[in-house]
Amino acid sequence: MAERRGGAWGVAVLAAMIGAFMVILDSTIVNVALPTMMRELGAATDEIEWVLTIYMLVLGVVVPMSGWLGDFLGYRRLYVLSLLVFVAGSALCGLAWSTGAMVAFRAVQAAGGGMIMPVTMAMIYRLVPRERIGSAMGTFGLAMLVAPAIGPTLGGYLVEYVSWRWIFTINVPVGIAGVALSLLFIPEFEQVAAGRFDGWGALTAGAGLFFLLYALAEGPAAGWTAGPILAMLALAFVSLAIFVWHELRTPEPLLDLRLFTYPTFTLGNLHIALITTGLFAALFYLPVFLQDVRGIGALDTGLLLLPPAVASAVMMPVAGRLYDWAGPRALVPAGTLLLAASTYLFHRLALDTPLGAIVWWSVLRSAGMGLTMMPAQTAALSVVPTEKIGRASAITNIVNRVSASFGIALLTNLLQGRVAVWRGRLAASGAGAPAPVALGREAFTRALDDVFLVMALLMLLAVIPAVGLRKGDGGRRAPAHLAAD
Repeated sequence: MAERRGGAWGVAVLAAMIGAFMVILDSTIVNVALPTMMRELGAATDEIEWVLTIYMLVLGVVVPMSGWLGDFLGYRRLYVLSLLVFVAGSALCGLAWSTGAMVAFRAVQAAGGGMIMPVTMAMIYRLVPRERIGSAMGTFGLAMLVAPAIGPTLGGYLVEYVSWRWIFTINVPVGIAGVALSLLFIPEFEQVAAGRFDGWGALTAGAGLFFLLYALAEGPAAGWTAGPILAMLALAFVSLAIFVWHELRTPEPLLDLRLFTYPTFTLGNLHIALITTGLFAALFYLPVFLQDVRGIGALDTGLLLLPPAVASAVMMPVAGRLYDWAGPRALVPAGTLLLAASTYLFHRLALDTPLGAIVWWSVLRSAGMGLTMMPAQTAALSVVPTEKIGRASAITNIVNRVSASFGIALLTNLLQGRVAVWRGRLAASGAGAPAPVALGREAFTRALDDVFLVMALLMLLAVIPAVGLRKGDGGRRAPAHLAAD
């Protein structure tokens, strides 16, 4: 049995982090290359957007199957296969000769990448003694917070000084090294009975998530009352309703929704949903403000976001040790309050706000993220029996992905509405320079202030589920109502 054997688990966790880091990095590094890709591939704006959209859609659709496939194939084998598919997709993206080819190869890349995150989390829970799980998940959390912070910097450097194709090609040597390290240091795990494949569950979950994520991605631009968006939302609702009905009745579900009978698992996922809704929107909008409003280049913007990445790198291991020592009961609420307070500081953002202040606020926000994100996720999974970890981590990853997409859609819609309101107010008052460009920048900045206020309120709400989190002992077997037939 490979679980929790000796102290070699630290090297295995680091090997498993490579894949997770690459997948998250690839979600952010591509953005800065889109204008160059449009020019070289001869793509229109609506065509090049599919390079991002297809990646997000496929990532979400494959996650529900990760738990069953991990039990069926073995988690190490599935991780290595997923990493190889991701590397192959990356290599093909670097060779893409047209927009259509790029979109197809991004789908291949995401098919491997979507499995990596939940499988990595499931492996960590099988590798690490439960009394050290906080430290291990804190180390793993570095990938979740540092990768999106350095993505724009690395992407800007590669596009400006090397080639946009290298934002994909760079994954190949790193991924091959990750495969080699995984085969060397990640042990085989005790096989868990996978049961029969839940085809109806896979079909309805995949369809529901595809329709929902597509509607959330396209809704802000197309309009929420547009026929195709309403149709997608209706199809998502019907598919997911059938999925829930089916999963609660089948003896061998694809995703065991009865895990929500554990209060800490439910509260942890609710906390994650609230935080992620505001967190990813903030990661998206701050670079837009710095580049489009303040006129700072992509590379310099990335450099300004490096100190927050360092803060996350420092706080994640600290939070992990604090979790092992004291549990989540005080740690997660304190981190959530710091996250809410630091997000509120961005409510004062202005055209002339010193860059040093923006960096300082970002550092505080990253410290709050480090103290709350991974400890909450660790607590949610800590109450789940070991044999159910694969299915539980799939659920948690779905919550993360849907919340991030929902947050960006919701806050983009809010931002667009507030920009229109502020344009009208500023034009009527005669405030600022009369030039339309200057008026537009001021309106965008004030609208962004309103968005950050809503983000802060969402994070403040997350304190409520945070205070109910408890540290569990998931090493026991599943109770009768959760045991597989």
